[in-house]
Amino acid sequence: MSVAPAVSSGAQRWLTDPIESGAAAGFGVYLHVPFCSHRCGYCDFATDAVGGRDDTDALFSRYVTALRDDLARQVAAGRRAHAPARRGPQLDDAWPTVTSVFVGGGTPTLLPPDLLAAVVRGVSDELDVAPDAEITVECNPETADEELFGALVEAGVTRISMGAQSFTPSVLATLERGHSAERPVEAVRQARAAGIDEVNLDLIFGTPGETDEDWRETLRAVVAAGTDHVSAYALTIHDSTPFGRAIARGAMPSPDEDVQADRFDAARELLGGSGFEHYEVSNWALGSARRSRHNLLYWRHGDYLALGVGAHGHLAGRRWWTTRSTARYLAAVEAGMSPVSGAEDLDVDEQAEERLLLGLRVREGLHPADVPAIDPLALEDALDAGLVTTACGRLQCTEQGWFLLDEAVRRLV
Repeated sequence: MSVAPAVSSGAQRWLTDPIESGAAAGFGVYLHVPFCSHRCGYCDFATDAVGGRDDTDALFSRYVTALRDDLARQVAAGRRAHAPARRGPQLDDAWPTVTSVFVGGGTPTLLPPDLLAAVVRGVSDELDVAPDAEITVECNPETADEELFGALVEAGVTRISMGAQSFTPSVLATLERGHSAERPVEAVRQARAAGIDEVNLDLIFGTPGETDEDWRETLRAVVAAGTDHVSAYALTIHDSTPFGRAIARGAMPSPDEDVQADRFDAARELLGGSGFEHYEVSNWALGSARRSRHNLLYWRHGDYLALGVGAHGHLAGRRWWTTRSTARYLAAVEAGMSPVSGAEDLDVDEQAEERLLLGLRVREGLHPADVPAIDPLALEDALDAGLVTTACGRLQCTEQGWFLLDEAVRRLV
C-alpha cells in the first residue's frame, strides 16, 4: 500500500475525489418515526411511547404531514444550506439521485398502512429516486400484517428490517418485547408473500438469563425462517434507561462481556456455516447482493438527509441532528421553523478519523484512493499490533481489529 505522510489538510483527494466512499457511496434519506407502544427497558433511542393514548390517529397524521413538509423545505433550501462554509467538496444546488431510503424508529409499522406508504412516497415526490433504489422500512413482528406489507410494496418498499431480537420466550420477556417467539417466522412469510424481496432480522445477544443453547436455537430459527440478512448486536445498557437504573440498584445483573464474546463467536460459526457472509462487524448477508446498501452508505462515509425526531444527517463533513422531542419537532415544523437542534462541521483531520472509523467496519475495508494519508510509522504500529492489514492496496481491519476498532483508529491517526 502506498502511504503518504501524516494526516493533514493537504493531499485531500481521498475527500474530494473518492472511488467508493463519500460522495461516491450514493445518497440516502433517513426518516424517523418515533412511536412505540411502550419503551423497552434497554432502549435509548429517540422514541415516544403512545400505548394507551386515545389521540394517536390525529398524532400520526400530524407527524406524517410534518415529515413531508420538513423534507420539502430541506430540498427547497438546497445543498448549500447544509454544507459547511469552510473549504471542502464542491457543491452545487442540485440534489443527487437517491440510492437508498430508510424509515426507522421507534416502530414505523405502528402507523396505518396508508400513512406509512405516504412517508415512503414523500421522498420520490421531492427528489429523484433511482429505479433500483433500496427502500427499507423497520417493523416489529406484532405490528405488521399482510395488508401493511402489501401497501409497502405498492409504495416501492424493497426491504424490511424486522426486530425479532430472540426466539426464546424468556429472553423476549426480559427484553419486554411484545411478540411471541413464533411470530417473526410468520411475519417473514407474509412479507415474502407480499413481494418484499429482502428481509433482515435484528437480534440481541447477551441478555441476562440467556443460555448458550437459547442463543444457538435463536440462530437456527433465523436460518430456518428464510431471511437473507441478519444484524446481531450485544445488549448494551445505558445508565439513563430502566435497565441501567435496575443494574445500578442491584436488581438486574450487568451483561457479561465474556459471555457476549462467546455469543458473537457462536453467531459467526453458525451463520457462516449456513452460507451467510460476515461483511460488517454486526451484519451478515447471503451474498454481497443482499447487503444493506443504506447502512453501507453510512459506513462508507456517504451523505444523507435526515427527517424526523432525533434524526441525524450528513453532507460534505457537516453533521446535524433534530430535537428528540416529538412535541418540539411538530411545533417547529408547523411554525415553518427548523427542527434542527444541533450541528457540527468536521475539519479535515476529523473527517479523516471518521473515514477510518466507519470504513474499517466493513470486511473489505477502504479502497486505496479513499484512505486518508497515514504516517508510515503509525501504519507500521497498527500492522505490528495485528489490528489492521493491507490486501491489494486496501486497508482492512483484522478479526482482532474489529473487536478493538477504536484502538486501531487511534493508532492510525
